[in-house]
Amino acid sequence: MNIILLSGGSGQRLWPLSNNIRSKQFVPLLKNEDGVYESMVQRVYRQITTVDPEAKIVVATGKRQVSTIRHQLGGKVAVCVEPCRRDTFPAIALASAYLAAEQGVGPEESVVVCPVDPYVENDYFSAVHRLAALAAQPDGANLTLMGVEPSYPSAKFGYIIPATPAEISPVAGFKEKPDEATAADYIRQGALWNCGVFAFKLGYLLKVAHQELHFEDFADLQAHYADQTKISFDYAVVEKEPNIHVMRFKGEWKDVGTWNTFSEVMSDPTIGNVQLDDGCQNTNVINQLNIPIICMGCKDMVVAAASDGILVSDKAASSRIKPYVEQVEGEARFAEKSWGSFTILDVQDNATTIRIVLRPGNRLTYHAHEHRDEVWTIVSGTGRTVVDGVETTVHPGDVVKMPAEARHTLIADTHLEVIEVQIGQEINVADKQKYDL
Repeated sequence: MNIILLSGGSGQRLWPLSNNIRSKQFVPLLKNEDGVYESMVQRVYRQITTVDPEAKIVVATGKRQVSTIRHQLGGKVAVCVEPCRRDTFPAIALASAYLAAEQGVGPEESVVVCPVDPYVENDYFSAVHRLAALAAQPDGANLTLMGVEPSYPSAKFGYIIPATPAEISPVAGFKEKPDEATAADYIRQGALWNCGVFAFKLGYLLKVAHQELHFEDFADLQAHYADQTKISFDYAVVEKEPNIHVMRFKGEWKDVGTWNTFSEVMSDPTIGNVQLDDGCQNTNVINQLNIPIICMGCKDMVVAAASDGILVSDKAASSRIKPYVEQVEGEARFAEKSWGSFTILDVQDNATTIRIVLRPGNRLTYHAHEHRDEVWTIVSGTGRTVVDGVETTVHPGDVVKMPAEARHTLIADTHLEVIEVQIGQEINVADKQKYDL
């Protein structure tokens, strides 16, 4: 099975645990079978490879998410990076061209496109596997969708109208997100939730892409990606394609896009240093800070505390968080990188304090800053520093000073935790020059 996972999102809906670098699919709030917390993208990867261990998985994403994907999945999946945002059709076309050029997928092979963040059980990906088989049939439809049998009339989803009540049916039409009364009427007519999952032969999609986007191959499309028109897959392909089928899916499918819905699938009501008194009801608290949280008499609430801020919300109101998060200024204070992670602990006018965690065998880039000095204090683990070409072994308690313009890097021999203090009149992320080591 060839599968493209679409990974986007602005990171606002699960603020403060999500941010402009770490979208909701990367927040580790779910437990796997071993009781270890995992993110939605880790869960989806585990489920896909359980159903099909040989699956070729490509994550289509933007530049900001690459480090987080590498941090959480390592080198297990291929990553197709959009040079800039151009909506779902160019993104899917780029990933499809990547499959052909870099993964050797043939034009008659089927490809399934799926969101990276559904909350489902393994039977969902068994259905995705079957969808791929349907799309690969010589006399199959050009586009085969998966439609979820609705469990209630929802105004949050689009609807697919099948032409027949059969398990696999031609599509009679599509309906945008309706009000609940209209949704109930659609369901009485046999409508299915549109869960954003569809399959096609790779050659079909590339033919359509060449007609709409005008490119030669993957490298050419990537090089001229910024010149492409922003257009959704629905407008560019679905609405123009007459030969579309839909396959019914009767299992569990949840869109857990807000704190209210996410709390329904969390394994534990609390995570971190949290105490709830006996008066708390239907309340979830997630604490990623090194201070305790005590909640008393809280009903139908979500409380989330992280480096980026603290949220205290009625669960029903949590879906309206976006405009408030947009008013919060500043860069993300926590980010996962391929080499580890960093957390901004304190920001003053002329000093910023950061906790850096490096995984064994990883290192920072060899770089220098023009406008600031830096000081590293080794908290735990062992590693090596290189400052202006001089390598030194470091242990807990060691302090390393790097004046402005000094070239430096940090290499982790074991799990390494460091406190970095940046000092200067001008501290910003743009003040960084990289060098070869």
